[in-house]
Amino acid sequence: MASNVSDFFWKRMSEWGVRRIFGYPGDGINGLMGGLARAKGKFEFIQARHEELAAFMACAHAKFTGEVGVCLATSGPGAIHLLNGLYDARLDHQPVVAIVGQQARTALGGHYQQEVDLKNLFKDVAGEFVEMATEPAQVRHIIDRAMRIAIAERTVTCIIMPNDLQELAAVETPPRAHGTVHSGIGYSAPRVVPTDADLARAADALNAGKKVAMLVGAGALQATDEVIEIADLLGAGIAKALLGKAAVPDDLPYVTGSIGLLGTRPSYEMMNDCDTLLMVGSGFPYSEFLPEEGQARGVQIDIDPKMLSIRYPMEVNLVGDSATTLRALAPLIKRKSDRSWREKIEKNVKEWWKTLEAIAHEAGEPINPQRVFWELSPKVPDGCIFAADSGSGTNWYARDIKMRRGMMGSVSGGLATMGCGVPYAIGAKFAHPDRPVIAMVGDGAMQMNGMNGLITIAKYWERWSDPRLIVLVLNNQDLNQVTWEMRAMTGDPKFEASQSLPDVHYARYAELVGLKGIFCDDPEKIAACWDEALASRIPVVLEMKTDPDIPPLPPHITLKQAKAFASTLWQGDPNEAGIIRKTIKEFADELLPH
Repeated sequence: MASNVSDFFWKRMSEWGVRRIFGYPGDGINGLMGGLARAKGKFEFIQARHEELAAFMACAHAKFTGEVGVCLATSGPGAIHLLNGLYDARLDHQPVVAIVGQQARTALGGHYQQEVDLKNLFKDVAGEFVEMATEPAQVRHIIDRAMRIAIAERTVTCIIMPNDLQELAAVETPPRAHGTVHSGIGYSAPRVVPTDADLARAADALNAGKKVAMLVGAGALQATDEVIEIADLLGAGIAKALLGKAAVPDDLPYVTGSIGLLGTRPSYEMMNDCDTLLMVGSGFPYSEFLPEEGQARGVQIDIDPKMLSIRYPMEVNLVGDSATTLRALAPLIKRKSDRSWREKIEKNVKEWWKTLEAIAHEAGEPINPQRVFWELSPKVPDGCIFAADSGSGTNWYARDIKMRRGMMGSVSGGLATMGCGVPYAIGAKFAHPDRPVIAMVGDGAMQMNGMNGLITIAKYWERWSDPRLIVLVLNNQDLNQVTWEMRAMTGDPKFEASQSLPDVHYARYAELVGLKGIFCDDPEKIAACWDEALASRIPVVLEMKTDPDIPPLPPHITLKQAKAFASTLWQGDPNEAGIIRKTIKEFADELLPH
């Protein structure tokens, strides 16, 4: 029997299968921390440098394992710090349970130190379930509901524990009386498959199409073979939303790669020319990169009915697990004998890879950032896990890295927050200590919280059976993605007061905290530096001095974007000469045959 509420709390969490908690201590959770210490090795507590990083790590744990991620923070400021990482999990549909402390129950409502209305604070991010325990008999069912709802709904839930409650005697079994709740442990996901009638309607639409395009997202990550089988039957090309980058390997000749502003020209052209769209497990938000309304018949598969038919008006909406639904659909699909559409897509993809190679080898001052990713791609070890931050580097991750079967990768998709790359990599490394992990981070995100994450890496890396964790930092002294968005979207030149970053020696900082640092400012040494980093027996910060004037051009330039860019130059951009020269070179590489 547990001696107090805190001991019972962790006993119950253990019974739910939780083994790892990411967090930071504080007096609002002293009782819980004491119970965690008394749990005698049942849990691995990972001390982050900041609660936001703990929430990102919990999100990464969920993304790279499929399990519930758990993060722990104190009351008031600690709880507030969790929010950004929790929103990242919520918007990417990841099961995460946040456990936060609260001031003593007797103090609530008294304008007490660190008293924050946590139920209201968390009611949006953890809207499916947020509850504060006020009696020991509540703790069991609050834990059970938080865990079950997080798993079943693939969302964020929150448990609030006042600090005085944590020290009270445990009530493991509530009395059998009116007003008590008697909950249990466990959840098994159902087999969700559409009706035969809906499958038949979907097959009719897909069989009638002559030019079928597929778009797959994170919901297709466990349906690789099924996606490939359907694409082969339909003679379709496959575009990938960024969260679905690992869903199908890029060495398939009909995989057009990413879609959207960070996407490829073959994906853009396929969507413009198709007459049928099959969307699988994706909430890709940008409708301007999908077929024009009325152009194509649409079929969508998603486990969450709330995500159906909100990006394109679909003719058939199938509620179901991606793999199960595709397996049920496959026998109804007639293999298309005319492969001219597929052949056109394969030709475009082959030409696009040549284009990317040419663009990557254009000169930079000193280094073209695209070449950093292009040189890495063939060297990536099997089973590697990528953690890409939000910034201009995300473009090159999306386009230049060829994902192979067995690899994993993620970004902050729905929230697109900066600062996720390094904590994602840490979470991935704890989840899979035997696999190499590469974080891809801009200098803005590195200064924001990535450097703090290096301290956590230095604290824990010797626990990992494979120590290979590489943090790639693109040092261009510019908040580059936003700088280019200002130029292309609003027609404003670079505002140096907001966009220019101080020059920090990231490789040297890595060495200060006990890691390996590698600095490169010579494009001819990029490959050798990657070799050195991948061979290292301790984690590495690989700092590349990159050119901020290399444009992350979208796959299609609209008239509005062209006018905005011209306005930027007319007003006088501080980097005007460089951006004109390099933009013209990139246009030439895209337009001229190779």
